[in-house]
Amino acid sequence: MRCRISYGGAVTTNPAAPRPALSPVDYGVGARFTLSVYDSDYVRIILDALAGANRDGLTIETSDISTFVGGTEARVLEFLREVIAAAAASGAHLSAAALLSRGCPGELACALPDGVAALGAEPVALAPTGVRARAHWSLYPLLDGGANGDHMSPIYAAIEDAKSAGVYAGSDHFATRLDGDLAEVLATAANGWIGVGGVVQHVTTHLTVSINSPSPIAE
Repeated sequence: MRCRISYGGAVTTNPAAPRPALSPVDYGVGARFTLSVYDSDYVRIILDALAGANRDGLTIETSDISTFVGGTEARVLEFLREVIAAAAASGAHLSAAALLSRGCPGELACALPDGVAALGAEPVALAPTGVRARAHWSLYPLLDGGANGDHMSPIYAAIEDAKSAGVYAGSDHFATRLDGDLAEVLATAANGWIGVGGVVQHVTTHLTVSINSPSPIAE
């Protein structure tokens, strides 16, 4: 298997080195997210959305602060899509803050063995929801060589991919704006995260999604 990622128009191809077989749990793949619903019936909306989503193949732990979802990249994103879309169907204004991480050497449930390189995954494709979402998205390549690492090239490449997908809506302080179907917004953020994860071991991405906002949207 070879990993191909675009850096500012240039394309680099890295031969895959022999790697130990790692499960998503071994590699620390997962998300932590908080769903906030601005409606007096928020408890029912949130709990119904969580209860109605498909949990097959996932480790899910909900606390009074947030929900952890562990599993393959595809299953984690499918779960987030289902939960957020179900809550949005209420018509209430809501926001969802999601932190996705993979390859962390100090993850609670895993300790990566020596010699583990960046581990790629297949891009995520999500079925459309019919729900318009606006989001702020930030991408953080970590363990990329410290002072000698190149942080910005993979970030710029992911932003170009967002433009190609048609969901790029501009730049704000510390974040890129995305606008489109909830599925497209989630998949764009996830695929930037996955793509960088093919060349940088530890990668996190943060997404704050707003749906049904009463605030006017500047087109």
